[in-house]
Amino acid sequence: MAKYQSQEWLDEGRVLAESQPDRPGASARMQYVVSGGPDGEVKYYWIVENGRLLESQLGELADADFVLSMSYDDSVAIQRGELDANAAFMQGRVKVTGNMGKLMQLLPVTNSPEYKELQEKIRAVTEF
Repeated sequence: MAKYQSQEWLDEGRVLAESQPDRPGASARMQYVVSGGPDGEVKYYWIVENGRLLESQLGELADADFVLSMSYDDSVAIQRGELDANAAFMQGRVKVTGNMGKLMQLLPVTNSPEYKELQEKIRAVTEF
């Protein structure tokens, strides 16, 4: 089991995501900022190209297309499948700054059966 928001967790998620299908045009450089958790503010980023997760690292990405900011509690609820990420955004619980068009390009990926199955696999190896 990998501790949520650790580099090990990010690495395991990237390995599990290798089976995701190509999705042309679904590319983005995403920065996450999660505040109020047991380790304070945690920043990590994902680089997705054509629906494939190429890189996931703790830290900051200087040229991110957009930044997703949320509380630790909301991030855990999203990761556990208890809070829909789209609903959290609409409720203002997830704040997005930057290129909204890039974020919108990813919606078909996050709503796909393959992505939902991937989330289940990641949940199974995550220690909250």
